Amino acid sequence: MFKLVKDISSLSHDIIDKYIENKNLAIDCTLGNGYDSDFLSENFNKVIAFDIQEMAITNYKNKNKDNVYLIQDSHDKLNEYVKESADCIIYNLGFLPGGNKEITTMKDSTMNSIIQALDLLNEGGIILIAIYSGHNEGAREKTCILEFAENLPKNKYGAMKFEYVNRNNNPPMLLCIEKK
Repeated sequence: MFKLVKDISSLSHDIIDKYIENKNLAIDCTLGNGYDSDFLSENFNKVIAFDIQEMAITNYKNKNKDNVYLIQDSHDKLNEYVKESADCIIYNLGFLPGGNKEITTMKDSTMNSIIQALDLLNEGGIILIAIYSGHNEGAREKTCILEFAENLPKNKYGAMKFEYVNRNNNPPMLLCIEKK
């Protein structure tokens, strides 16, 4: 295994470990199987996790994590549920691994969520977005998200993408947005 070139989730966890100083609140906008929420719960005082699928919420409840608050609703309703600012917001887009591949994140709700996330993010906070473009909606999400990130004001946000260049079949990429 490589030390730096690794899977997207491990890379995002390394970035969180190294570059986020305040670790009060993290938001997992796509709970899924809960790997990001597990990591965040060990490193942040409080984690709020969203998923639209009952199966994801139910499975995670069984872990009995005291500092993880689960919300079965779309991540584009961040402002309805979250009333405090966050130090880290993470997305793992696409569909639930092992779940119904017809249920996937959608570009419109994802973009709406990211816009809200920028407002919730503390200075020095980071948004990490794992983008999977190997399916139609994922390709649309990637296009919209990258166009949006490219146009963020440079005096307020730094945006960087990490992507594999020697892998086939639309490998995932990681987009990081840091708030100054």
